[in-house]
Amino acid sequence: MKNPWVIVLVVAIILIGGSVWYSKGVTTENNVGITFTPHTKGNIEATVTLTEYSDLQCPACASFQPILAEVMTEFGADLKLEYKHFPLPIHPFAEPAARAAEAAGQQDAFFAFHDKLFQEQAIWSRTANPTVSFVKYAEELGLDVDIFKRHMNASLIRDKVRAEGKEAREKGLTGTPSFFLNGERMSFESFEDFKNQIALKLNPQVDFTIGGEAATGEVEGPAVQFGI
Repeated sequence: MKNPWVIVLVVAIILIGGSVWYSKGVTTENNVGITFTPHTKGNIEATVTLTEYSDLQCPACASFQPILAEVMTEFGADLKLEYKHFPLPIHPFAEPAARAAEAAGQQDAFFAFHDKLFQEQAIWSRTANPTVSFVKYAEELGLDVDIFKRHMNASLIRDKVRAEGKEAREKGLTGTPSFFLNGERMSFESFEDFKNQIALKLNPQVDFTIGGEAATGEVEGPAVQFGI
């Protein structure tokens, strides 16, 4: 009689090998068709770039969206806005949300999905399984849902989101939203200060009023503490 432990070992090896093979096959399928381009708004050829590192589950990031909309309405012809992911550990659904937005981006709907996530943040961020909401939003935006579901689980998208988060940490960022203007980290005291710094970068000769006094040139001050 054959040793039963040998039979068990052989079966285990077959099962493990089959599992690895299946996993590799699924990973390859999920990555099919994925390409990446920067997520930008405004004038892509502008000489001034505003880079945002953001967390889609962050309430402060959601609150900042109307300000960014104002900025792009006012300066969009001369300014490029670039979005990058920085999902914070305190937000358990931030990375899945980022992956969902990237999946939508594969169908040219990144910012449409991004906007939807911020608009509905109070809903999906409080559910037990936000994927149900993500799929619903994809349907509402007219995306191919089967492709969207595959891409949400793609290792290439997961790695991209994590790489941008690592990039943010290497720049010393700890909270969101955080902004860079032409590669220099922004520090501002108010939303108006934020807009004024952008205006000054676009036109160093612009005059505006801070605290009742006319001012020109760079504005410096302690950073607004968003944090989460």
